[in-house]
Amino acid sequence: PLPLFPASPSSLSISPPHFLSPVTEPVTEPVDPVDLLSEEEEQQPYPALAPVVFFCIKQTTRPRSWCLRTVSTWFEHVSMIVILLNCVTLGMYQPCEDVTCQAEWCLILQVFDDCIFAFFAVEMVIKMVALGIFGSKCYLGDTWNRLDFFIVMAGMMEYSLDGHNASLSAIRTVRVLRPLRAINRVPSMRILVTLLLDTLPMLGNVLLLCFFVFFIFGIVGVQLWAGLLRNRCFMGEDFRTLYNLSLSVYYQPEESEEDPFICSAIRENGMLRCHDVPPYSEGGAECSLPAPSLGGEGGARDGCVNWNQYYNVCRPGNVNPHKGAVNFDNIAYAWIAIFQVITLEGWVDIMYYVMDAHSFYNFIYFIFLIIVGSFFMINLCLVVIATQFAETKQRENALMREQRARYMSNDSTLASYSEPGSCYEEMLRYVSHLYRKLTRRVQRMYTTWHR
Repeated sequence: PLPLFPASPSSLSISPPHFLSPVTEPVTEPVDPVDLLSEEEEQQPYPALAPVVFFCIKQTTRPRSWCLRTVSTWFEHVSMIVILLNCVTLGMYQPCEDVTCQAEWCLILQVFDDCIFAFFAVEMVIKMVALGIFGSKCYLGDTWNRLDFFIVMAGMMEYSLDGHNASLSAIRTVRVLRPLRAINRVPSMRILVTLLLDTLPMLGNVLLLCFFVFFIFGIVGVQLWAGLLRNRCFMGEDFRTLYNLSLSVYYQPEESEEDPFICSAIRENGMLRCHDVPPYSEGGAECSLPAPSLGGEGGARDGCVNWNQYYNVCRPGNVNPHKGAVNFDNIAYAWIAIFQVITLEGWVDIMYYVMDAHSFYNFIYFIFLIIVGSFFMINLCLVVIATQFAETKQRENALMREQRARYMSNDSTLASYSEPGSCYEEMLRYVSHLYRKLTRRVQRMYTTWHR
């Protein structure tokens, strides 16, 4: 038989009897990893969360344990109700009717807003105590929680600056972001927004291609039509002075400047010339007489003179159509016009302006632009979004199935995320857990007694 205590250090390689083994490493039988997992889960009720926050508060400590139970039960439902109430109160504000907020209805809404802000602040503090502040598993580790933190901080700034003669209009606009907090409370909506955000990197190549297409079409438009949309039909320089006329310097249609008469210069082949200016009218009747000769006598002075026939000089002016918004004078304005064309909103007017000033065959440019920009590029963006959405959705479903399989294989009944089975299965799991727990305690008492 081997001695109980070895006489030399060389004999330390011989295994001692089981009743002299350390408590943490019994050699009688191997420790089941499931038992260790169960013991760890028993010590940490929420394994997915940080075990210690604020350097000293554990999950079982009273302030944090209360906050964890509050967050994991009914708190999210109450938060969702408060968010919906906040949407209603924000929609009821009428700042134009009561600027100083002295009416009874405005004061009631203000009280509701203060209570809602207090609830959001308390919610943030509770979640910070429950989850911690910094870290991957803590409060500020989640993007939606950072949005909540920003909204609460903006509200605190508004209340701190109130009464200091400071402009709070920019800060109060942050209240509009409060309804976005509902995205984090509804899991399906949160997943949908996350999937849409995942598609944005895939649109980089498509947007780069759109930029090159816009750049090419913009350069072509600037080279062909720079300054042409300023063309107007002007009178002679001394004609208005000689006849003391109060007419406009260049011809303007009776409608407005929103539909200008853009003429084509002599060197261009546009659709409109200055001789196409309609006759001057008085009282609804068109005038056809020429201007009387200076110093002469005749009935022309008393008749209806067609003054519009003297708008016969086509040259560039200072105004572009639609208050200068539509033109091809530089690449920036050309991109604005191209973007308006591919949206199919008012593109016909731009095409007619260019055809009147330059050439009838300019419609080919706009047809190609609509085919490439509207029918191809925009639909390509939609295809990329739909494809990436399907891939991301498939990946999320696979991850959820993997987590579900892992949770189903966990035998511990104290796991925070394990899916519940039938009543019979839960009873067997609970009895198995009690048996393992009793076995561990008996083993500890036995080894302690033999020490």
